[in-house]
Order: sequence, then C-alpha cells, then structure tokens
Amino acid sequence: MHFASYRRLLLVSAAGIAVSGPVLAHEAGDIEDGQPTTVAEVAVYGRARAEGYAVESTATATRTDTELEDTPQSIAIVTRQAIEDQAMDSMADVVRYVPGVTMGQGEGHRDAPTIRGQATTADFFTDGVRDDVQYFRDLYNLERVEVLRGPNAMIFGRGGGGGIINRVTKTPFSSVERGLSLELGSFDHRRATLDLNQPLGPMASGRLNLMFEDSESYRDFVGLERWGVNPTVAFIPNDQLSLVVSYEHFEDDRTVDRGVPSFMGRPLETDVSTFFGDPDQSYSTAEVDWLSAGVQWVGWNGLIIRNRTVFADYEKFYQNVFPGAVGGGGTTVSISAYNNLTERQNLFTQTDFIYETRTGSIGHRLLAGFELGRQDSHNFRETGYFGGTATSITVPVASPTLFGTPITFQQSVSDADNDGEATVFAVYVQDQIELTPQWQVVAGLRFDSFGLDLTNNRTGAVFERTDEMVSPRLGLIYQPTEALSFYASYARSFLPASGDQFASLSASTLTLEPEEFTNQEIGARWEPVEGLMLSAALYRLERTNTTANDPSNPGVIVQTGEQRTEGLELGISGRVTDRWEIMGGYAWQDAEITSATTAAPAGRTVPLVPEHSASLWNRYQFDERWAAGLGVIHQGEVFTGIDNAVTLPGFTRVDAAVFYDVSPRVRVQMNVENLFDATYWSTAHSNNNITPGSPRAFRVSLTTTF
Repeated sequence: MHFASYRRLLLVSAAGIAVSGPVLAHEAGDIEDGQPTTVAEVAVYGRARAEGYAVESTATATRTDTELEDTPQSIAIVTRQAIEDQAMDSMADVVRYVPGVTMGQGEGHRDAPTIRGQATTADFFTDGVRDDVQYFRDLYNLERVEVLRGPNAMIFGRGGGGGIINRVTKTPFSSVERGLSLELGSFDHRRATLDLNQPLGPMASGRLNLMFEDSESYRDFVGLERWGVNPTVAFIPNDQLSLVVSYEHFEDDRTVDRGVPSFMGRPLETDVSTFFGDPDQSYSTAEVDWLSAGVQWVGWNGLIIRNRTVFADYEKFYQNVFPGAVGGGGTTVSISAYNNLTERQNLFTQTDFIYETRTGSIGHRLLAGFELGRQDSHNFRETGYFGGTATSITVPVASPTLFGTPITFQQSVSDADNDGEATVFAVYVQDQIELTPQWQVVAGLRFDSFGLDLTNNRTGAVFERTDEMVSPRLGLIYQPTEALSFYASYARSFLPASGDQFASLSASTLTLEPEEFTNQEIGARWEPVEGLMLSAALYRLERTNTTANDPSNPGVIVQTGEQRTEGLELGISGRVTDRWEIMGGYAWQDAEITSATTAAPAGRTVPLVPEHSASLWNRYQFDERWAAGLGVIHQGEVFTGIDNAVTLPGFTRVDAAVFYDVSPRVRVQMNVENLFDATYWSTAHSNNNITPGSPRAFRVSLTTTF
C-alpha cells in the first residue's frame, strides 16, 4: 500500500473513533453497578495499580498482572502524579529519576537513552508494542512510564539489551471528569493539555486527550511547536469481553540544536545560549499516526485470551547545520550539514493465552503467545555542500551562528537511499511457578524469526537476511516475609547485525552473527511501610559479537569486540507518611570495552555512562492547600565518545516546586529548574555536539477539573 493510502486509512479510522461520542479520565477504582470504574482496565496491556508515586504491580515485565515483589527484574515506574508534580514533558525528564539510565542528546531530534551502558534509539514501546522510529516522545496522554532494565527479549523481542522504556497510555473509566492545564514559563514556554472522560452508556466510556505547545528555549533561535490528539473508546458488553480502541495523531516541529563543540578535552567555554551553525536550516518534523485495538476475553476456568493489534505510520525528517572540531588554537570551528528522511509503517499483532492451574501443591501461571509484525521503511539522506563542492566550512568561534549560508543538499556516494521490509514471527512460553508461599520460579523462552529485505535504490542491490534467535529467561524469588523479597535472574537478548534501526544491511553484514546481551542479576525489594518501596539490584551485563569497520579493508564490517557493564542500582518510591511522597535512586556503573575494536581498544569506558549518579525528589503536603517539592540530581563525569577524548564534568542540580489548591477543583503550581543557577553540561551526542544545561527556569501552571 502506498504511503498516502496508509494515511487516508488512518484518518478515516480516527474519524470513526472520534464521532463515537465525547471522551476523558481517572484512576482505577472500585466496582460500580457491576462494572469496573476503569472500564478499560481488563484489556489494557501493562496496566499497574498506582497511588501517588507508589506502584504495586505491573503486567509489562511478565505479560501477566504480577506484584513487583514477585518480578525477578529491576523496574522503575514513574507515575502520572510524579510526572505532573515535576512538570515533566519529555523522556529526558523522566529518566533523570531512574538509576542506571542517561539520556543522550540524540543529535537534537530524537530520544536516545543509554541503559546499563547500552545506547539505543529503538527500545521504546507503547502499551507493550514496539515504537521504534527516532523522534521526541511526549507525555500528555500517559498514565506512567516504565523502565525495565536488563535484557528483555523474552517479552519484547529483538534488541532491549540494556533495557526498554514502555509508555502506558490513559484509558477511559465510568465517571464524568474533565481536566484542563495551562502552563507558562521562562524562555516563552507555553503549553496546554486537556483531558476529558465521559461514559457512553452502561457498557462503554470514552476519553479524549489533547496537547498543544509553542515554546522557545534558553538557546538562541531554538524553538518547538508540537500538538497531539488521542481519542480512546472502551466497550465492555459483559463480564467476559472487553474492547479498547485508540487513535493518536502527534506532530513535533522543532529547531535541531546540536549544542556546542569541545576544546582541549572539555566543552568549549562559551555563552550558554550560543547557537553553532545555521538555525534557519536546522529543523526537524515528526508526524505519527497510531491506531490500536485491544481485546480481552475471559473464558473457561479463568482462561484469558488477549490480543493487541497496532498500525503506526511515521514520517520523520530532520536537517542540521552543525559544529565539528575546533581548530586554530580555539579560534575557529568547522561546520557541516546533512538531512535525512525516514518513512515507516509498522503493523504488529500480539496474542496471549494466560491460564492458572495447580499440580498438587505447586501453582502455575502459564503464558503462551505469539507475535506477528511487518515494518516497511524508506530511508533517504543527503549531504550538505557549501559553495558547490565543500562538505564543510570554517567559521570564527566568536561568531558561529550563520544565517542564509548557501548550502546545496544532494546525495553523496555513501548516503542512504533504501527501502526495507522487516518481518517478525515470534512464539513464547512462560511459567510463573509457586513452589511454596515463599519460593517462586519464573521460566520463559521465546523464539524469534526476524527477516529483512533491503533494496539499495542507488545501486539496485538487494540484500536479504533472516535471523532466528532463542531468548531464555530464568528467575528465582524468595519472599521470607510479606514485605521483603529477594531474587536472582538470568536473561539473554539479541540484536540482528542489521542494527538498531535495521538500515545497515550490506554485503559485509550478511554473514555476521547477531549481537548478544547476557545479564546476571541479584536483587531485593522491601516495603518497610505500606506504600513505600525500596529496591536494590546488583548485575553483570555482557555484550558480545559487536561490529566494527575492518581496518585493512575500509567499508567492510567485521565482527569483533566485547563490552561489559557491572553495576549497582538502588531505588526508592512511594509514600513515607500520609504527607510525604518520595522517589529517586542511586547507580554505580562500570561500563568498559573488554575486547578491542577498531573504534576502541580494550579498557576504554563506554560514553555517557557516569560511574556514580543519584537523584531524589520529595513532595511534602503541609496542609489541605499547601505543598512543596524539592529535588536533587547528581551525575558524575562522563565521556562524550568511545575514544574517551572529551569529558563532561560532573554536576549537581537542585529543582523545586510549590503547590497551592485554590479550591478542590483548582490548583496553582510553580516549578523551578536549576534553583541555584548552576553552570553545567547536561549531555552530548559526540565530542563536538554537547548540550549546555539550562540556567534557572520557572514554570507556572493552572490546573482545573470541571
């Protein structure tokens, strides 16, 4: 089907959903008139029970509703309340309070986390379904964000070597509620969100989430405009059957800002607002249409059959005129340019069968399922030429912002122009075994067949490859008391040689083995008081079969190199007292190259992985109307590239917030980022693409329910 045909299909489907009735929102609650308050709860994959910052269970880690203390894996969950209290609006905001995760710059146009030392742009999921195009995601329609660390192939398939990030969307419930939030802030920040929930009869409810933002930045000539609309309808005709249909249209237009270069092993000392390159010719546009349907049937002896099917259409373009190396004793900087277009259509369907039974005194929660998927992609890249033939120019460091520079964008001999078709077939089985009330075992196995056909449109060459991967998972859980549990786990994941975005298939990669990620982990969870969870995880993650260019035969990819990350993660989240909510954690990470590649000899440290990082956010309710929040984020120094030539200094940042309830339905909130106006560099993409941290910034929001 042609791209335009796909888009017409989505718009027609969206219209059908939208006219079903007015649609909005609330937390899961009690049973009303024989129906669950959250109408869609039984059909939503990955739903968890949450109150404030605390979460008791999730289905994301095991594909079954499982208490956190019965899950043999490190998990951090950022709830809706935490997102609102800290005025988060990006994935970078979310992971600041997740130990073991840092967010890279992503060349100024995409989310790019590093999880346990593994950089990725593709390990994102929405309601458990792959969302792998490179763009900046928003939070306006989410109940929470879940970060599962360690290999996750048993549940999610290829990739996920360091972990995955799953966004869980809002769903309808059976009472009327409407919410509006208006937000203004420093540097012309302007944002509005609307959340409407409406029963559509005794068996159905609808919800509509809207967002619009038009904001500038502390960086000169940088701005963004984005908007999203997400109607959802839930239908439960009886106690056995439920259906949820959801559509989202999301657009993000922004300046691509790749920060500042480095000089003598450190970020270049310059004004925090200085833009390097041409802001008028550096921009990104992302357009996403996401249509999903989830159905669940509860049948014979409690057998659950669940299916989620998603069709997603992405169009992503970015162009940048950006800085390179500084020369001339720190007086000049090189400027280069290119652009890139990605068009992709994803179609996935996942079906699970869940059944609980016993063999004597031993309990079993059995899971079996399969996943089918197809991804059609078109990638097209052009290089920027200055004055007709030069691929870079040199400008003074004292005046690095360009306007109207003549640049011609055209394909070079190495630029991508390809069409790819990826197919996925996977089957999986899992058993959660209760040996005794204290001892449990989680054992699972997944088989993936991942096929990729890629056509190089410049040469006409066609490459085909199929990888067959088996991903095991084994966990042992010991719970001596109701409030304390220990676990040990082993898991393995694979990444095909075609790479994170499966666009690097070539003659030299056809015979390479998939990269392999193996994680061994021990951990503990303790609930010292009801609603407060403490967690600890000690792990060793090894990555093998990495690839690099052959030094004796440039342009040929060879298999070499290994990487190892060892670490400790400590987490805290929940309610200390009736008035005090808390979230945060600490991570120690040692991520290094253990076997040499052409890019890095053994012993080098993996970039964007601090040895020590910590964060802690507190919210205290003084009385019925007044509350305050205080957060501290610390990150040790990191390298910006695998050559370890440039270091970002460590930093500590303090954030704060004040909340005032004008009435039961109106709340005013002020958030202050970087309260003490510290100077720091927050992240990077490479040695010469470094993002300065924001100076002190204020945001004021007015939220009302009606």
